[in-house]
Amino acid sequence: MRTTHLQALPAPNDGWKMLLKKEVLRFWRVAFQTIAAPVLTAVLYLLIFGHVLSDRVQVYPGVSYVAFLVPGLVMMSVLQNAFANSASSLVQSKIMGNLVFTLLTPLSAWHWFVAYVGAAVLRGLLVGLGVYLVTLLYAPPRAASLPWVLVFALLGAGLMGVLGLLAGLWADKFDQMAVFQNFIVMPMTFLAGVFYSIHSLPGFWQTISHFNPFFYMIDGFRYGFFGVSDVSPWLSLGVAGSAVALVSALTLYLLKTGYKLRG
Repeated sequence: MRTTHLQALPAPNDGWKMLLKKEVLRFWRVAFQTIAAPVLTAVLYLLIFGHVLSDRVQVYPGVSYVAFLVPGLVMMSVLQNAFANSASSLVQSKIMGNLVFTLLTPLSAWHWFVAYVGAAVLRGLLVGLGVYLVTLLYAPPRAASLPWVLVFALLGAGLMGVLGLLAGLWADKFDQMAVFQNFIVMPMTFLAGVFYSIHSLPGFWQTISHFNPFFYMIDGFRYGFFGVSDVSPWLSLGVAGSAVALVSALTLYLLKTGYKLRG
């Protein structure tokens, strides 16, 4: 008599781990595109802007412009890639029709949230680490306060991972996701002080910059490297933490209601 061995199904509470593993493998299998390409893009920004402006711009005393650029480029890479990961994954699942298989599982809204955002955070941090390691060959700024660097890196990746999940819930196709990315994420990132200090802006634009949560994440992250910043790091921490909490609450609510997931 042939004995059939049945593989035990994962417990419902372990389902989020399977989904998280799936999301991580999704970007890791094409790491040349999802990790190496963004690193190359950031390094090109550094080489071009650093070469053109290095002798003409000094933002902080004793800090070269090239060194000033590095934390901004690292955080910009973290933000953009964390957003892209969760947003593209969910929209792709909608288009291909395989989202239904995830909906059939007994996963809660929290499980979805942790898996999608967790994978987005990991990708964002890997890209940011890659950018930093490459820039060590060119302009190596040393972290003045590693805890501040880690806190703002995690908050930035977390916020954008949640925003990406929110965009993925709203969008039904890649064109809609591109609208979100090109008209909201990209402008807010570039206008957050990646390439400049907001003190170099006219008064009106300085005021506008203070309403941009991305500015506080980049400024706080830069404080971790140089010990100086445009605003207090505690203010940046409060704004970044509040933004993460608010967007997470909205996204969890939409996940619980099945917004644009269940027809």
